[in-house]
Order: sequence, then structure tokens, then C-alpha cells
Amino acid sequence: MSDLHIRCATLSDVDAVLRFWREAAEGTSISDDHDGVARLIATDPEALLLAERDGVVAGTVIAGFDGWRCHLYRLAVHPEHRRQGIGGALLAAAEERFVRLGGRRGDAMVLTRNVTAQHAWRAAGYSPEEQWRRWVRPLTESDA
Repeated sequence: MSDLHIRCATLSDVDAVLRFWREAAEGTSISDDHDGVARLIATDPEALLLAERDGVVAGTVIAGFDGWRCHLYRLAVHPEHRRQGIGGALLAAAEERFVRLGGRRGDAMVLTRNVTAQHAWRAAGYSPEEQWRRWVRPLTESDA
């Protein structure tokens, strides 16, 4: 996988990332817009990791650390590049970041209907914690 390059996203990557997620990611989020991704990069410039092949985005992961917990979101690999170790390379880079920041355990948001993702997360050594449920509340009317 020597032709794979992992780097932090910059503001100039926002539109390419959004296009990539429409093709490769499962589902959408209320934050999947230019302002949301730009805010992520501005707030934590090392959180959004990109895997590139020949200058084209082949995978992403958001490795967010709030000083307490290590959160993984948007692990996505383009369908044409799956099963080539890109997801594992992105997770390794995210976990290295967490360790460097003092993190102790990573947790991932995985849609219950996304069976393919569940297999990938299990293969990477993650397991569901069935005793937990995600509780959410939109913070603005437009997010409802």
C-alpha cells in the first residue's frame, strides 16, 4: 500500500470530502455541509483524516478527541478501494492520534442497519456495547 497517503484535511478539501461522502459513506448527517466540515477543520485541524491514492480521496475518518473521550466518525472507504487495507490504515492513524493526545479508548458511531460497517469494525477489534443507547436532541429548528 505504498501508494496510499494519509493526511489531515484542510479547508481546501471540504467540497471533495462532501462529494466523497455522498458516494462512499452510509447515510448523511446534519453536519454534512460545507459549514459543518469547515467548522470541524477549523476547530480541530487534525481530526479529519484523508486517505489518498494518486491525489484522490479513497477514504476518510473523523478522529475527534474532546479531552475525555476518543470518538470515531465517518470511517468510509470508496467502494472501488475496499478490502485493500485503507480502513485499517485510517484507523491506525486515528488511534495513534488518540494515544498521542492521552486517549484511552476509542468509540465508533456505527449505524445499526450498516451490516458491512459492523463487520469492518469487528475485524478491527471493536465491539458493540449493547447497554448504551445514543440520545440526541436537535439544537436548532433547522436540524429537526
